[in-house]
Amino acid sequence: MKRKSAHRLGNVLMGLGLLTMVGGVLYSVLNQLPEINLPAFMAQAAIFGIFIGALLWLVGASVGGREKVSDHYYWLRNCDDRCRRRSASRHPHN
Repeated sequence: MKRKSAHRLGNVLMGLGLLTMVGGVLYSVLNQLPEINLPAFMAQAAIFGIFIGALLWLVGASVGGREKVSDHYYWLRNCDDRCRRRSASRHPHN
């Protein structure tokens, strides 16, 4: 797949994931209002949709080449051994 096509597919998947997450949150909030009368069994599907949307977002970021955005997260920078700076091992002080 060409880079431009992969970038476009990644953007589409990220947008679809965002819409799915927002739709799931919106339905979950609206389900709590008694005057709207939405089916209760769909609330569980809406919460599941939030997780499916997050998965679509991550797949889109990976396909589109935006997985490096995750390097900015605190956990990865400070706690993950792969992302720690190893300046002491590369440049020993005498």
